[in-house]
Amino acid sequence: MLREFKNYIEEEKLAGSGNRILAAVSGGIDSMVLADLLTRAGFDFGIAHCNFSLRASESDADEALVRSYAAKDKKAFFSIRFDTPGYAREKGISVEMAARELRYEWFEKIRSENGFDLIAVAHNLNDNIETMLLNLIRGTGIAGLTGIRPEAGRIIRPLLFATRKSIEEYALKHRVSFREDQTNSDTLITRNKIRHEVIPLLMQINPSVEFTLNETTERLLEVKRTFMSYTDMLSKELFSVNGNVIKASLPELAFHLGNSSVLYELFRPYGVTGSMIPTLVRVIRGKTGSRLFTSSHLILKDRKEILISENNSEQKEFEVIENFQELTRSVFFSAVEIREIDNDFSIRPDTNIAYLDNEKVIFPLIIRKWRKGDAFHPLGMEKSKKLSDYFIDRRYSRIKKEEILLLESAGKIVWIIGDRIDNRFRITSDSSRALIITK
Repeated sequence: MLREFKNYIEEEKLAGSGNRILAAVSGGIDSMVLADLLTRAGFDFGIAHCNFSLRASESDADEALVRSYAAKDKKAFFSIRFDTPGYAREKGISVEMAARELRYEWFEKIRSENGFDLIAVAHNLNDNIETMLLNLIRGTGIAGLTGIRPEAGRIIRPLLFATRKSIEEYALKHRVSFREDQTNSDTLITRNKIRHEVIPLLMQINPSVEFTLNETTERLLEVKRTFMSYTDMLSKELFSVNGNVIKASLPELAFHLGNSSVLYELFRPYGVTGSMIPTLVRVIRGKTGSRLFTSSHLILKDRKEILISENNSEQKEFEVIENFQELTRSVFFSAVEIREIDNDFSIRPDTNIAYLDNEKVIFPLIIRKWRKGDAFHPLGMEKSKKLSDYFIDRRYSRIKKEEILLLESAGKIVWIIGDRIDNRFRITSDSSRALIITK
């Protein structure tokens, strides 16, 4: 395996003999084998360990093992302890995402401050195909099917050629000490379910499926490169810059409306996400003045052109919500739930709670201030009413009008937050599930 390790680093041009490497070592089998291989290959490297405070005494034991290993081999050792759950709550993200952000930011800090050239992490071939399958199950574009790459900036993955089985055999043969994270066997975690249940089942059909899927990610990478080359060229043809505004000709852009993948790559630099594509198409096909706000830009239809500009303080949306999970984490709401509509279901007369037909609410949702020309169908009314007139009827003060926020779905106002929902999103006798949002 040592020979394969050296060959892979050379073939992928990951590191040279003169490079100083910072190895991310958790204490698990993959990273401990990585450290052992770096030692045997003669690389100059130090060790960085993150204690995420997620497994109490188990996390401390991991740190003790890595510290002991570094001292024995006289390697520079760096460690840090994070309050990962607290960081996750503060940022409104998952614990897994919080751990990722914390470790990579800290790795780069240690690298730059201590003269290391590269950061080595211990992803292996199985991690690669698990990522591919996970993305495939959740839904992804071409990029999500290309898996993990051997190199990303200063981060290298010199174990990406090795299967988990070969790593286990190496550890046994060379008596590499490591600690097992018990959560790796928890199949309630989706990645673990793929690892312990899906891939073994696939191997019954094709014993070489690990290598087959890995080769597939390589082929898809070539497809991605070709596709990106095409969309880069197309972007240069379609878009032109005029001062602070980017313009696109509608007749030329209309030719690509049937290809959501092309549209996504063309508009991705302007904050458009995959789930926004249907709304983008409606804007492009809509009337003059149709618009789409992203987290960073305003996309506006103006006669025979699409105009793209950065959000200014008056235009900027407060929040773009991609899915239900993000909705539950929004700082604008205290509670969000989906409830079956049965005999026990009831609607409380509270303007701070929106009871909506879950099937009628389409993501992404947008939370924004009101604009001149906005209109909605007030609950109980079939006809549209301008918000400016509604505010006059409700005797809104100038200050209250400036403070009011709207919840929008697919270009329609769902709720004047804290006041009234749109009649088109109300719960009816045909509704089966309610989306309940509390301000």
